[in-house]
Amino acid sequence: MQSADQSTKLRTVQFDRNRLSIEDIVDIAHGRANAALSADPEFRAAIARGADFLDRLLREDGTIYGVTTGYGDSCTVTVPADLVAELPHHLYTYHGCGLGEYLSPAQTRAVMAARLASLSKGFSGVSVELLEQISRLLEAGLLPLIPSEGSVGASGDLTPLSYLAAVLCGEREVWRDGVQVPAAQALREAGITPLRLRPKEGLAIMNGTAVMTALACMAYDRADYLVKLTTRITAMASVTLDGNAHHFDEVLFSVKPHPGMQGVAAWLRHDLPAGQAERNGKRLQDRYSIRCAPHVIGVLADAMPFFRQSIENELNSANDNPIIDGDNERVLHGGHFYGGHIAFAMDGMKNAVANLADLLDRQMALMVDSRYNHGLPANLSGMEGPRAAINHGLKALQISASAWTAEALKLTMPASVFSRSTECHNQDKVSMGTIAARDCLRVLELTEQVVAALLITVRQGVWLRTRVNQDLQLSPALTQMMEALAGDVAPVQEDRRLEPDLRLMLERIRQQEWKLYA
Repeated sequence: MQSADQSTKLRTVQFDRNRLSIEDIVDIAHGRANAALSADPEFRAAIARGADFLDRLLREDGTIYGVTTGYGDSCTVTVPADLVAELPHHLYTYHGCGLGEYLSPAQTRAVMAARLASLSKGFSGVSVELLEQISRLLEAGLLPLIPSEGSVGASGDLTPLSYLAAVLCGEREVWRDGVQVPAAQALREAGITPLRLRPKEGLAIMNGTAVMTALACMAYDRADYLVKLTTRITAMASVTLDGNAHHFDEVLFSVKPHPGMQGVAAWLRHDLPAGQAERNGKRLQDRYSIRCAPHVIGVLADAMPFFRQSIENELNSANDNPIIDGDNERVLHGGHFYGGHIAFAMDGMKNAVANLADLLDRQMALMVDSRYNHGLPANLSGMEGPRAAINHGLKALQISASAWTAEALKLTMPASVFSRSTECHNQDKVSMGTIAARDCLRVLELTEQVVAALLITVRQGVWLRTRVNQDLQLSPALTQMMEALAGDVAPVQEDRRLEPDLRLMLERIRQQEWKLYA
């Protein structure tokens, strides 16, 4: 977390009924922004109306799902009046059965921000105090330990969000400065009083899509950067292979009007000098992994606006059940906890991202093969003279990249088609949105590993190409990229362990340190 001095310099994301962006959530997740609940009296009054309406219904002995009844298939069970106050605490208690790795601190901050965003819409019947409690935890850096597995994505992310509900009440464990601490101790030491949930508040916290939506925001940010970075790598691969810039001609792409694909082609024109197409003796048509790169990368580029719309609409929705209309004093029973839009977006994104890994894997196969790399050494080894016989360049790196690609491709089976009937057939059609989001993040991780390998490869390949073609002039963009890579990765001459270079490249990728294209 940021120090107090640093935090005062961060931008503030205000939570009220206004629309938030993916970037708002990602910035909070990565500590680049603070979350602040709006102090506007009208906003707070709107939140209070829903909670006050539920209080009146309860006093009048109204039947309210999840308030005076059991949950899910148990909605036919009437809860005695003297036990209503205990019901929300039982909800998060019996849902404490998650497994798998814990969400990272950044992912957890994103989850908390996504849940705060939904509850701030004012249709969940929660108190202002609950919203303030989430905001306090974020400000104090007290992050619930949330197991990543156990949600079917309808009735929302019940099990993982139970860990947020419990921590708000001083139960279970939190991350504090990277260390696991009992929540009761952490709240006490931060001067935060544990919450006692009001009748619907356990349901409101848990019965929604915050986990899948938060992970989708994180996935979108990473995929958006990979569109640009894969394009830059393709330009450098084209130089390595002595390729043809005319494959990305503006008129050529004007006749196939996919705007994302056209944008990728324009970036490649920006990166590749026009003279690259002019020398005699070149192969007339480069192989598909170069020539058709805009068509492959462009699928993801063209899908990104749709993914943004789906993710941001979910982020800015009231997505629990029932919906509480405090203004008109109605309780509306529905299924807004269903995460189908996120599931579809994540299934689609992981497919398009895995295709980037496959594209780069094919480019690498051409670059390391002396039969196809147009005059460069086998495996792009930089060693010359007698010692060339015992040096193998990037041979093993290509094997690893192929393994990561295969694993990414294996994970592209859509999660959303594997709906299961659960909870006594009440939840008989579920979204699997959280599983889709986790799969997408894993595909992104594997693809970033392939990208790391390709960054080393094209750094080596362009270096070798300039050694062979000494009159080659790189564009300013590629010159700048080569200088940046050269500062991190030395040419591979004598064989060396490349894992440290790969890990450094991964860090650069995930920090998005290279500024690519306007």
